[in-house]
Amino acid sequence: MKRRVVVTGLGALTPLGNSVSQSWEGAIAGKSGIGPITKFDCSSYKTKIAGEIKNFDPLQFVNKQEVRRYDDFILYSLAASEMAMADANLTISPEFSERTGVIIGAGFGGISTVYSEIHTLIKSGPRKISPFAIPAIIANLASGHVSIRFSAKGPINCAVTACAAGTSAIGDAYKTIAYGDADVMITGGVEAAISPLAVGGFGAMRALSVKNDEPQRASRPFDKDRDGFVIGEGCGIVILEELSFALKRGAHIYAELAGYGCTSDAFHMAAPPPGHEGAARSMQVAIKDAGLNPEDIDYINAHGTSTPLNDLYETQAIKFLFGEHAGKLMVSSTKSMTGHMLGGTGGVEAIFAIKALQEGIIPPTINLDNPGEGCDLDYVPKIARHKEINTAMSNTFGFGGVNAVLLFKKYIG
Repeated sequence: MKRRVVVTGLGALTPLGNSVSQSWEGAIAGKSGIGPITKFDCSSYKTKIAGEIKNFDPLQFVNKQEVRRYDDFILYSLAASEMAMADANLTISPEFSERTGVIIGAGFGGISTVYSEIHTLIKSGPRKISPFAIPAIIANLASGHVSIRFSAKGPINCAVTACAAGTSAIGDAYKTIAYGDADVMITGGVEAAISPLAVGGFGAMRALSVKNDEPQRASRPFDKDRDGFVIGEGCGIVILEELSFALKRGAHIYAELAGYGCTSDAFHMAAPPPGHEGAARSMQVAIKDAGLNPEDIDYINAHGTSTPLNDLYETQAIKFLFGEHAGKLMVSSTKSMTGHMLGGTGGVEAIFAIKALQEGIIPPTINLDNPGEGCDLDYVPKIARHKEINTAMSNTFGFGGVNAVLLFKKYIG
């Protein structure tokens, strides 16, 4: 029998703020965290804007030696996990350390370290490569360092499913608890890929917005003038617990994670198929897993990347699955404010879905001036909406045709 899984802690770093509260307040205020790239000289690049984390002080979470040795994706994971554990008021004791696990997803891992160490190799030869380079690059080291930090000795893993990585990680952690292999999981997604290689690579694919003169208006999900996504960085970590374990220790429960769906398009390495049948199936699987019906869903935090194909085809998938109910759904893309945080997206947007449930506020899709052709759902344009909801879905889709969906509902004892 599947065990119930609840969310008891939240931690986040995003372009909107260096905590859950700052990020959420920015989201519901309709603020944009997008601006000029400062992490490297982008003067020769077509795209010169990104959603960067700002004023982050890693020394609040690690020592100077660790700052030098760790890639930013590891630093972000440690910081957000520290916040989430504190929020959950959870200390892992020896009695249940073997029943506590970690799964943190990342699309790239330490891509900035890859870039810098390749330059070192070319300029100075292999003897000058840092002995800490490989541990700073490997994607599962976010999970590894968090496991070490908190003495979590249970199941450990890393989802590397491109833009769906954070959602895949949370979904896998949910199943780990639901089917009895752990009682607590530290899970989410992270990315720190605002680097010459990533920005140049996505630019070569013509996937990025080039609205450099208006960075805060560049991410325009579902709008007819959208011209590509804005790359972002961030980390979102949630603490999941088996219900009876959480109740026994008197934990605050934010929401219940009731369903997870994962499917493949089996279509194209990067583009979704027309109608996005795979996305529709992933939402359907999550709804079935939760024991609900499509008409029970109140809000969808959409993948909503601001790319011409995704926004249209995700809309088509929602309309196909939900039928008449699609017109009653609230759908919004918080990427309009954060940009696309790649592997970090699933963790952060899960938190936004949970906060929407908790507070009865639906974050808006900003910059939606004129909906594009075929984009005709209720995207909560420009201004947050106060509306009590019972269910919230978070959609993420990634390169390779992966579709991953989480379904949260209000906790009822």
